[in-house]
Amino acid sequence: MNKIICGVDFSKGWLDAHVEPSGAAGRFRNDAAGIADLAAWCQGHDVELVVMEASGGYERLAFLLLWELGVCCGLANARSVRYFAEAMGFLEKTDKIDAAMIARYGAVKQLKAMPPPNAAQLRLKALVARLSQVTGDLTVQKQRKSAALDAETIASLDEVIALLTRQSRRLEGEIASLIDDDPLWACLDRAFRSLKGVASRTVPRLMAQLPEIGIVSNRAIAKLAGLAPIANDSGKRSGRRSVRGGRAGPRGVLFLVASIVAKYDPHLAAFKQRLQAAGKEKMVIRIALARKLLVILNAKARDARKQFANAT
Repeated sequence: MNKIICGVDFSKGWLDAHVEPSGAAGRFRNDAAGIADLAAWCQGHDVELVVMEASGGYERLAFLLLWELGVCCGLANARSVRYFAEAMGFLEKTDKIDAAMIARYGAVKQLKAMPPPNAAQLRLKALVARLSQVTGDLTVQKQRKSAALDAETIASLDEVIALLTRQSRRLEGEIASLIDDDPLWACLDRAFRSLKGVASRTVPRLMAQLPEIGIVSNRAIAKLAGLAPIANDSGKRSGRRSVRGGRAGPRGVLFLVASIVAKYDPHLAAFKQRLQAAGKEKMVIRIALARKLLVILNAKARDARKQFANAT
């Protein structure tokens, strides 16, 4: 039996909604009151799932409030929805059409409800994001200082660097406390850091940006990080398999950490040597090492979650 699905398209001031298969449509203000009206409207149309595009955070308020109001929500990839619309013959783009395409995409794709993260997960993600921003700003200020010649400019940069350094240390402390206060996260932290070369900053980034680690399969986690090779075969032709999409944040971390872990872990080091002996390109080796490390970390997280579940 097909679900009754409501697709929601976001703009700065409005939320456009479309229900499949009935075709009912509505427009609501993009604020807390409008979202409450949308929830009541969906409940009145017996909507089982609201689907919205993941749009870099603009959907977050509606996503969280709808769940609080008892309306199940799921997220769709915006690019996939656009490709779907074009494949269905809708080259034009309006808010109403987009809402209808999101609903139809959710029905065809058979999207599932995606429960919102808890308060601790949201705070961890926010702290990790802010630490990344501060670290980036700190790097820029140090580069500027290295190129500066004027004493007054250097003194000004030193003040900014000192401020950013204090903020970085404070954020690191808050992240460490947050992880220590959660028994499961503390267990995962110990499991990850049992692998030499996995630093204290790596763990919270993985836990914030890849919360599915240890829950999904190795292939699924590799695909989420954009490290799974995509088949490109046709008939007798076996095309070059490349990686595409995925979450850039954890992928970037894994690229850096994998090369460090390979210096200490004999299995990862031997894997790297086999790839080099086979004449693989540097980028291919880099991707393969990151994927191998992620698979190892996923296995460690899976074991840690089982041990924690058994202990409780």
